[in-house]
Amino acid sequence: MWRELAPVGRHPGSGGYRRFAWTGADSECRAWFEEQARARGLVHEVDRNGNQWAWLGDPTAGDAVVTGSHLDSVPDGGAFDGPLGVVSSFAALDELRARGVEFGRPFAIVNFGDEEGARFGLACVGSRLTAGQLTVEQAHRLTDGDGITLPRAMEAAGYDPDAIGPDPERLGRIGAFVELHVEQGRTLDLSGDPVGIASAIWPHGRWRFDFRGEANHAGTTRLVDRRDPMLSYAETVLAARREAELAGAVATFGKIAVEPNGVNAIPSLVRGWLDSRAADQASLDAVVGGVEKAAREYAEAHGIDLDVVRESFTPVVEFDHALRDELARILGKDRDPGLTVPVLGTGAGHDAGILSGSIPTAMLFVRNPTGVSHSPAEYAAEDDCLAGVTALADVLEGLVRR
Repeated sequence: MWRELAPVGRHPGSGGYRRFAWTGADSECRAWFEEQARARGLVHEVDRNGNQWAWLGDPTAGDAVVTGSHLDSVPDGGAFDGPLGVVSSFAALDELRARGVEFGRPFAIVNFGDEEGARFGLACVGSRLTAGQLTVEQAHRLTDGDGITLPRAMEAAGYDPDAIGPDPERLGRIGAFVELHVEQGRTLDLSGDPVGIASAIWPHGRWRFDFRGEANHAGTTRLVDRRDPMLSYAETVLAARREAELAGAVATFGKIAVEPNGVNAIPSLVRGWLDSRAADQASLDAVVGGVEKAAREYAEAHGIDLDVVRESFTPVVEFDHALRDELARILGKDRDPGLTVPVLGTGAGHDAGILSGSIPTAMLFVRNPTGVSHSPAEYAAEDDCLAGVTALADVLEGLVRR
């Protein structure tokens, strides 16, 4: 499965993946998912929001056990973020069948659409729509860098944008959702464990900073006469690093748009996007508030106008404690009495976090030896990936037999 999926959407120059929502690469990933489902005799279904489901048992019976993740990527992303969870889900089902497990509950594997938000700027669109955390009106206003709206992109890919919206009936049929994911950090590598259990997702969000100045000639405009928004932006980037260090958090300006974007032109607009995450809400508020305060001071000093817009926000997510404890019990059953499965928090958002407000959710992490993610260098060793499949199979076996 890994070899079949690996070439899809891979850029020959960067070696990274460009599997963006409702594009050709996304369609290939979806076709791969459907093929894997049908090869196993599962019922393939696409819901109103474009998420794919592969069902074993009656989907309408209720109390279903669901696993899966996503197949899309960030720009030039790695091979493991998302796909490892989907591939491992199919592999875990194969393992359960090899064990002769009898399923006492309906079971499904899911591929959530547009988790990364690489095209339309909002993460977890498929799961947000399903859970009612993104309204139809908001979704219809989403636009990519070429001005193409989400409805237009869905329609071009063969899906009905008028059907999207909350799906409480579907969520009501799910008794537990478990998502396996490569760890996006080095906690497991440092502890020496191949697999861990998630405790919570840090609160996080995205803020857009618009610095507006005055375009002018780079060669003829005196420095004292300039209203250069790039200076205020650059100082704000450094401020974000300082504020994050003070709060023990993270803050990143990873995307920028400049107008008119000419080598010999002073910009009229510098638009930068801040991504910030922290272990608690107070720390996150301190970081973002400190960055905005510094940005406004820098902008005023340089005669720059500044607008700050919060584009997305996800509060802290505490995964269902009962389900988390059940995973720990299942995975610890064959270990020495003195050993426990590591439980760790994460600064990365996931579909499991979005769904946690509606249904019991949990996550498993597979060791990442470098901690690198959202990069072509993202990696997990085959032995650790197989350990993840075994752990997921053990968990699913314990849940589906009830």
